[in-house]
Amino acid sequence: MTEARDLDARRDELKLETLYDQLVALHAHRSEQELVEDLLQRICAVVDPSAAAAVTRDAAGEAHASSMVGWEAPAPSPRELLATPLFQELQSSPGPLVREGGDIAGRAYRQLVAVPLRYRETLFGYLVLIDKERRGGGGVGFSEEDRRFVQSVAALAGVTLDGLRHLESLLHRSERLEEENKLLKERLVHQVAGQRIIAEGAPMRRVIEVAERVAPRSVNVLVRGESGTGKELIARLLHHRSERAGPLVAVNCAALPESLLESELFGIEGGVATGVQARIGKFELADRGTLFLDEIGDLQVSLQVKLLRALQEREVVRVGGHRAKPVDVRLVTATHQPLEELVEAGTFREDLYYRLKGVEIQLPPLRERREDIPQMVRHFIEQFCRREGVSPPAFQREALALLMGHDYPGNVRELQSLVEGAVSLADGVVDADLIASLMGGGAGGRLGPEALDLATVASRHIRHVLRMTSGNKSAAAKILGVDRRTLARKGF
Repeated sequence: MTEARDLDARRDELKLETLYDQLVALHAHRSEQELVEDLLQRICAVVDPSAAAAVTRDAAGEAHASSMVGWEAPAPSPRELLATPLFQELQSSPGPLVREGGDIAGRAYRQLVAVPLRYRETLFGYLVLIDKERRGGGGVGFSEEDRRFVQSVAALAGVTLDGLRHLESLLHRSERLEEENKLLKERLVHQVAGQRIIAEGAPMRRVIEVAERVAPRSVNVLVRGESGTGKELIARLLHHRSERAGPLVAVNCAALPESLLESELFGIEGGVATGVQARIGKFELADRGTLFLDEIGDLQVSLQVKLLRALQEREVVRVGGHRAKPVDVRLVTATHQPLEELVEAGTFREDLYYRLKGVEIQLPPLRERREDIPQMVRHFIEQFCRREGVSPPAFQREALALLMGHDYPGNVRELQSLVEGAVSLADGVVDADLIASLMGGGAGGRLGPEALDLATVASRHIRHVLRMTSGNKSAAAKILGVDRRTLARKGF
């Protein structure tokens, strides 16, 4: 009698532990398969069936998770268990089913108890117990207490399965949205220090991919491309993704004469000439950061020698000085000129060329990435209207089509100038006639055959920008992204 009481007490303890574990499982992050296996093992330890099975299905009705105990080979598949008439009955039954004598999926039984795994109106699957073991002098059938216990556990399991399915759905949706958001950011916009790099099309996406990959390294980068393609933006991207502690310092090699550029780059000692005060150069300012040298093809040969030495020795000597100062600088250079031809002509040192060309990034001209134009137009409109405090005009489809078909000798800067000019002149609507007139079109807004000539288009666009700036050549040069001397060479 004492052994029987101890056995009953142990079973009651197991029942409580099982119910408690199911409550804990409501908040546990586990897979459905793990949940079903653990559920069946614990129920078998308490109720002691000869064989048992638990199976769930997904939203499409296919078997999802399953576990079996005590089945002789060949055991039924989860799909076979879901196809039994018993499961069909459970779909309309509010509670457990008890059967005396019969077979399920080819397995004969004396007694069977089947309980639905359900929450509210959703039937996730079912649990089936077959033939109670004859142990400890007990009866040969499942007791009413056994059935109530199994029903209670199944009810808790139904709530757990519902919560688990909802959690999986939320996680899947969150992952999908995160991936979609990541793809959109990669494809459309890269934000760098408050400026956007728009890369919806494959040509610019490849540029961004290379830049992102090389940015954390200290290798020098040569950025090549036509004027106005965004070489300085790529330099900014390289710097901000590099995590270097120092600043980004930019110098336009074409904007200063040789005598000033040397001191600008390397610094100058005080007293070299009357009234000259000591000043540190851009190399020292960029220490532990990035130095961006734009228009490197315009650098004079004498300065090329000093630049090469600074890169090789990782130190600089100020103009008029004798003491070398160590610097840790990552160099990014840019040019629209064919450096190979300059090397052949002897105006650019070959050793410096290879020193600069650690990694080369070639920026595509705007005419080769037309798919980016609509996004750029929207961005330039928003940016300009926000800056000027005006409402954005409607942009007709025909006007956008005209922008899409233009070849843009001035590249992105030219597009920005056209958009800002159109917004400034628009009376609530930007139409094709307005865009055509800004491009230099004739009457009716249609471009004549002569406007397709590259030099003619460039000349007309420069004149248009000069009109916008009331003849201010410095302001026009800034908008066009060229040096004022370039305008003078073109006869403006």
